[in-house]
Amino acid sequence: MNAIVRQLTGLRDWVDDRFPLMQLWNDHMARYYAPKNFNFWYYFGVLSLVAFVIQIVTGIWLVMNYKPDADFAFASVEYIMRDVDWGWLIRYMHSTGASAFFIVIYLHMFRALLYGSFKKPRELLWILGMLLYLSLMAEAFMGYLLPWGQMSFWGAQVIISLFGAIPVIGDALSTMIRGDFVVSDITLNRFFSLHVIALPFAIAGLVVLHIIALHEVGSNNPDGVEIKKLKGPDGHPLDGIPFHPYYTVKDSVGVVVFLMLFSMVVFFAPEMGGYFLEANNFIPADPMKTPLHIAPVWYFTPFYSILRANTINFLWLDAKLWGVVFMGLGVMILFLLPWLDRSPVKSIRYRGKLYKTALAIFVVAFLILGYLGVQPPTPARTMVAQACTVIYFLFFLLMPIYTKLDKTSPVPDRVTM
Repeated sequence: MNAIVRQLTGLRDWVDDRFPLMQLWNDHMARYYAPKNFNFWYYFGVLSLVAFVIQIVTGIWLVMNYKPDADFAFASVEYIMRDVDWGWLIRYMHSTGASAFFIVIYLHMFRALLYGSFKKPRELLWILGMLLYLSLMAEAFMGYLLPWGQMSFWGAQVIISLFGAIPVIGDALSTMIRGDFVVSDITLNRFFSLHVIALPFAIAGLVVLHIIALHEVGSNNPDGVEIKKLKGPDGHPLDGIPFHPYYTVKDSVGVVVFLMLFSMVVFFAPEMGGYFLEANNFIPADPMKTPLHIAPVWYFTPFYSILRANTINFLWLDAKLWGVVFMGLGVMILFLLPWLDRSPVKSIRYRGKLYKTALAIFVVAFLILGYLGVQPPTPARTMVAQACTVIYFLFFLLMPIYTKLDKTSPVPDRVTM
């Protein structure tokens, strides 16, 4: 046993002489001091990394048997499901993993709203996170077309056609994205190459930058106290503990629970009542037959509801273009969050009733928008979506006012347990 340990230690030292292995380990794990009061909401950062790994691994195995060809794409997916050993499991892990990825990302973003993780000095960290979010949305959209089912085909047709509403360049831009005048084989090939090569590399690079930026400024905590300001004689934060082994063990428990829930969905409800995999996507794409109701996957539906909520022509722009504009603004306004929040405190623990009430109303409105996005539009649903869209934007536009007027409580000098 001692001989094996000596050999492994020698191998480690050999690598360390040629690559900063131990320095990276110490900087980002063993000697990276994180606040000692992390709670439940701090699981979702590592869970998003787990979900990303699941998508990469299952995606590699799916690509081995998938054909990016309009004549064979749907059949190749059916082949994976029926004839490839464990192909059904890999496909369901990938489709469920996409939804799981967005669930943990949305909860990770909600954690930032709770504890002010976007405020100074973490503005760049937030921007990198938002770029990751945009990349994930693009990755999911590109991958959504690949099964070449009815909802994949028509969903892509509808979303790409939205770019045609842009004045002057709209039609040319839509044609450039499709590579044709309609969604066709070349569109499938373009989306396939972006989905399996370009965007995964971009996401992986942004993940690395996100972690480096996080470890440079330090992790936030439920109290919003900067632990780097109070250090002991050894130079380490008094309210910090090494990430390894304390949080690696803690996060391992969260990962196990996540994988248990993930496995339950994969084995017992992979379609999740049509929210994860729609029934229409088990029908081959037919350019001559439009489904009765076209809607994107659930993680796009809040912004899709904002798009459909705009029904008024204003100035020289029609309702469709205004819908596209507000859908884009609904995502882009998130980038401005660090500068919209004027509160002197970070954590919701020490904020007043104004912010807590505004955040609660915003969350309810966002969930309603998400639900309405998967439902066929009716006059009543459109009115509700319009009201929720107004609430969504007012949460951000009025934030400089109500966060400045909000009565806050004194923030402790050190973290509380």
